[in-house]
Amino acid sequence: MGLTRVSGLLFGGDYNPEQWPEHVWDEDVRLMAEAGVNMATVAVFSWSRLEPRPGEYDFGWLDRVMDLLHANGVAADLATATATPPPWLVREHPQVLPVDATGTRLDFGSRQSYCPSSPVFRTATVRLARAMAERYGDHPALAMWHISNEYADHTLECFCEESARHFRRWLRERHGSVDGLNAAWGTSCWGQHYTAFDQVNPPRKAPGPVNPAQLLDWRRFCSDALLECFELEREVLREVTPEIPVTTNFMSVLHGLDYWKWAGAEDVVSDDAYPDPADPTSHVTVALSYDLMRSLRRQPWILLEQAASAVSWREVNAPKPPGMMRLHSLQAVAHGADGAMFFQWRQAKYGPEKFHSALLPHGGVASRGWRDTLALGADLKRLAEVAGTPTTAHVALVLGWDSWWGLEAPESMPSNRLRLKELLQAWYGPLHAAGVAVDLVPPLGDLSGYRVVIAPNLYMCTGEQAAWLEAFPGHLVVGPFSGVVDSDDQVHEGGAPGPLRALLGVTVDEFWPLPEGTVQPLRLAGRVVPARTWAEWLRVEDASGDTLGDAFGGTEVLARYEGGDLDGQVAITRRGKAVYLGCLPEDVTPVLTEVLAAAGVEPVAVVPEGVEATRRGDHLFLLNHTTDPVKVDLAEPGTDLLTGRDLAGPIEIPGRDAVVLRLANSGARRTDTESPLTNEGER
Repeated sequence: MGLTRVSGLLFGGDYNPEQWPEHVWDEDVRLMAEAGVNMATVAVFSWSRLEPRPGEYDFGWLDRVMDLLHANGVAADLATATATPPPWLVREHPQVLPVDATGTRLDFGSRQSYCPSSPVFRTATVRLARAMAERYGDHPALAMWHISNEYADHTLECFCEESARHFRRWLRERHGSVDGLNAAWGTSCWGQHYTAFDQVNPPRKAPGPVNPAQLLDWRRFCSDALLECFELEREVLREVTPEIPVTTNFMSVLHGLDYWKWAGAEDVVSDDAYPDPADPTSHVTVALSYDLMRSLRRQPWILLEQAASAVSWREVNAPKPPGMMRLHSLQAVAHGADGAMFFQWRQAKYGPEKFHSALLPHGGVASRGWRDTLALGADLKRLAEVAGTPTTAHVALVLGWDSWWGLEAPESMPSNRLRLKELLQAWYGPLHAAGVAVDLVPPLGDLSGYRVVIAPNLYMCTGEQAAWLEAFPGHLVVGPFSGVVDSDDQVHEGGAPGPLRALLGVTVDEFWPLPEGTVQPLRLAGRVVPARTWAEWLRVEDASGDTLGDAFGGTEVLARYEGGDLDGQVAITRRGKAVYLGCLPEDVTPVLTEVLAAAGVEPVAVVPEGVEATRRGDHLFLLNHTTDPVKVDLAEPGTDLLTGRDLAGPIEIPGRDAVVLRLANSGARRTDTESPLTNEGER
C-alpha cells in the first residue's frame, strides 16, 4: 500500500464539505488547485454523518470527497471523526456525557461532549476508527491520520462515577496500596486518612481547599485518561494501516496535557496556534509554542490550524492586517514547521464559527483574503527546499508538566501570581529578541549539545533531577521558587531549594511574595531593576568561602535588594556555572547577556528591535514584525527564496515583510524536498 507523497511545505486547511451542497465541492477543489493547496484535513466533526445510527455507516459522500481531493492533487489528513459523539450515542447512553466538579451533567449541543473514561464512548470510537481505516487505508489520497481534535479544549476532566472508578484504578497502579496513597497525599492533614481505595473520589467541589497532592494526581490522571483514548484509536490505525503516520493537533503551550508524554505516542507533532492580531507581542508568545512543538520530538512539525484573519471566540475578534497572515505562516516555518495549514478552507455559513476567517472567505475570490491565500500558496512553493531542514539551538528552557501542575494548584501556595507561562516568557522574550535559537527540554531530558540551560521554575524537583542538572557541564540558570517539593508535592527537608542546595549554594530562609502593585528593587549590573510578583530572603551557605561540595566552589553574590523590606539581602547568586535568581526581575537581560557571553552563544543574526531572526539548516529567516521598514546588515550574502534576488550587505525589509535567505556558503541546493509524512513506516 503506497503513501501519498507530499513534496515541499504543506498548505491547506480543515475542509468541511458536509456543510455545503455537493455542487460546491467541484469549485472547492478547483480553487484549492489554483491556490496551491496540497493537503486538506477532512471529517473532523463528521461522526454523526458517517455513522447516523449505531453500526450503520454512510461513507458515500466521503468517498466522493476523497476521490475529488486525489484527482486534484490534494492529500488528505483524514480524521477518525471521533472529536464529538453523535446525538444518538449520548441519548442512548447518557452516562457518556461529562459531569463537572459540582456534579452537574453537561448536555449535548457543543463539542467534546464525552467522559474520557466512559467505556461506551471508548468502544464506539475504536469501532469507528477501525471502520475508517478499513474503508480508506488503501485510498491514494490518504497521507496522515488525524485522531479526534484538540484534546482537552472543552473537556479535560469528568467527575462522574465512572471517572471515579478509573481514577481509583490509576491511583492503585501509581501508589500500590492505600498506605502508599496516604503517605503520598499526606492525608493525616485535615483528617483525610483513607482505609480503602473506594473511599477516594475525584476532587469534586468541597467545602474548602482540596488536598493539593490529590489535585496533582488528578491532573496527571486526566492527561493520562485522554491519552488512553488517543492510544486506543492509534493502535487500531497502526494495525490496519501501519505505514500511515498518526497525529492529533496540540494546542500550543497547554496546561492540561503533558505534551512530552503525548508526543512520544504519535508519529508527527502538529499544533493549532491563534496569536491575537491586536496584541503587538503575540508573535513572541507564539514563537515559544512553535519551539516547543519542534522540541517535542526534535524534528519538523506541522502547523495544522491557524486563522487566515479574525477568529470567532475572543471578546473582540480583530482581523489580521495586510501582511500578517503571510508573516505568521512564515514564522511557523522559520521555527521548524513543515506546513502552514489553516482553520478552515471555506468560511462557514452557520454555526459558532461562521465569523471565523478562512482561506476562502464569505466574499469569495473577489476578497482581500483570497488574494492573500493565493500569494501565500505561491510563497510556500518557493520555500519548498526548506522542508525537512533542522534547527540547531545551544540554549534550552526546562518545562515539566508535573512541576507546572504543582506550581499552579489553587488556594495552597504562597502566591497565585506565579504563573509558569509568564516565567517562561520572562526568559524566552529576551532570547527571541536577541536572535538566539531555543529548544525546550523536559526534566531528565537529553542536554547534550546545549551550552546554556535555563529552568525558569522547578517548583517540583527530585533528587534525580538535581543530579541531572549537576551533571550538565554548561551554564545553568535556575529561577525562583525552585526545588521546593518532591514528586508528591511534599516540602523538601530543610526547605528550598531542596536537592538543588549543593549545586546553587543557597537556602531560602523565607518566601517573600509581592502583592500586585508592590515593587522590590534590586541593584543588578550597576543599575536598579524592579522585581515584581516574587522575591525570596536568601541565605548564602558559604559566604565565608567555605564550600558545600568540592565540585562547586564558592558562591558569589551578583545582586542584592536595594530598599524595601529586603534591603541589603541577597537576590541573585552564582556558584561555579550555576546562577540562581531568588526573584523575578522585570528584565532578566543583564543576567542573560552575561551567561550567553560566558557560554559563547551567539545570535543567528544581529537585527533591530521588532525583527525576528531564525535559522533552519542553511536558510536564514528575517521577519519584520513592525509596520515600518527596517535595515539589516547581512553578515553573509545569500539568495532570497521569496523574490529570487541575490542579497548582500545592508538590506531594507518593509513593514510586516520577510526575507528567507539561502546562504551563499550553504553548499548544494536541496532536492529532497519532501515532508516528514513521506517516511513510510518510520516512527
